[in-house]
Amino acid sequence: MASLRKLAEGTAPNIFQRNVLISLRCNVSSIQMTHRQAIQARERLLKRLPSTSEVLRGSLIERITRHSSGCPKCARGEGHPQTVLTISYPGGRTRQFSIHGEQVPQVRRWLSNYQKLKEAVEAICELNHVLLRSDSSVRKTRSVSGD
Repeated sequence: MASLRKLAEGTAPNIFQRNVLISLRCNVSSIQMTHRQAIQARERLLKRLPSTSEVLRGSLIERITRHSSGCPKCARGEGHPQTVLTISYPGGRTRQFSIHGEQVPQVRRWLSNYQKLKEAVEAICELNHVLLRSDSSVRKTRSVSGD
């Protein structure tokens, strides 16, 4: 309840935090947010969106590859560290890409941007639901008073 008010006032500490989104989903119906507040909150969300060109869906996995024989490093039990980007597709298909060490910070940033963008889109949708409800309540009020 308070999270949605903070969102409307622009004082939410980090709009992309999951607890704010959960509060939005749970409490939107119990809060009377004005039409103007919902539009302002939506505009603030839009201004905070990360660059849509630097997004990446998937999971970054670090694993150790070991050769079955002939490798002294593997024989000592060290193995070869690898960073892999794993992406799942509909139908259970999965693709994996090996990521070079110097690419890891960029991949982590792009994965984070994707999560922020996804959460912001969900929050914007919740605000749009508020706007739809406020529009329908305005129409009901007008039609009742017009009778």
